[in-house]
Amino acid sequence: MSISAVLDRPAPSTTAAAAAVRPQPVRRPVAQPAAAAAVATPAAPARPALPAGTAPRGFALYVGIDEAKAAEAGVSLGTLVEALRRTLSELAPAAETYATVALAPAGAGGRDVDVVRLALHEPSAVARTKEEPAEEDRAPRGVVVDISRKRVLIDGESAAFTFKEFELLQYLVLREGRTIERTELVSSLWEGTTDDEAPGERTIDVHVRRLRAKLGIYEDIVRTVRGVGYRFDRHADVSIRYGHGTPSPDRF
Repeated sequence: MSISAVLDRPAPSTTAAAAAVRPQPVRRPVAQPAAAAAVATPAAPARPALPAGTAPRGFALYVGIDEAKAAEAGVSLGTLVEALRRTLSELAPAAETYATVALAPAGAGGRDVDVVRLALHEPSAVARTKEEPAEEDRAPRGVVVDISRKRVLIDGESAAFTFKEFELLQYLVLREGRTIERTELVSSLWEGTTDDEAPGERTIDVHVRRLRAKLGIYEDIVRTVRGVGYRFDRHADVSIRYGHGTPSPDRF
């Protein structure tokens, strides 16, 4: 469920929905639900393979943060919303903006931004929460990438993936069909390491070879795009299990 408020201009009187994004005192002891700001612009970069008869009309920016975390940063949810609106008005004065606050069950697990997407019924987030078929209903053969439990099943048996091997496969799976450059894999999977500690691009190739070896006859679900990087291609015998708090794919 969400409470919505159109934030065109601050007004002395507010509705109950608008009050949800009104600036709050910095020192607020009780955490409140996560918030999301959705901003529409009339001219967004076109994405490849758009559905027939459609055209980009704007974009949505989901922001995962609760009032307690905002207070720690010395701001409030309302302050963040107003700052985003001001930036949009400076960059594109003709842009229309709309903001909404996401209300999630208290104690909902997972990353804030994923909880926000689910609370606001973002289609791909909702699709991931649909009940998975029971174990006994699955075919005994094939690959199951179980992101919720951090494991890979191959023909019903748990594969001995290392942490980095699973991270690599998960990164590709969550960006299904997209070719990922080696440099992106290094910067994303070894984020926070120094240049001396981060592996070279050739090390990624070694990880991929080991990953494929453990996938056995299903190794071609991780494809090499020569001169660029790697891509995950799902086959009919590959299943992906998602769960609450599953990491979000990169924004395009």
